[in-house]
Amino acid sequence: MVEVMTDRQYDGILQMIEMIVNGCKDLEEAKRKIAELRKEKKEKTE
Repeated sequence: MVEVMTDRQYDGILQMIEMIVNGCKDLEEAKRKIAELRKEKKEKTE
């Protein structure tokens, strides 16, 4: 089954990414924070 993302969901994701990036001093810190969030989400779903 393929999940379709709505424009609203897509915009919400971009807003969250923007908040993460704005709170970081460099790209590496932003990548690290996003990786941590993905790991937390994966652990919750397992």
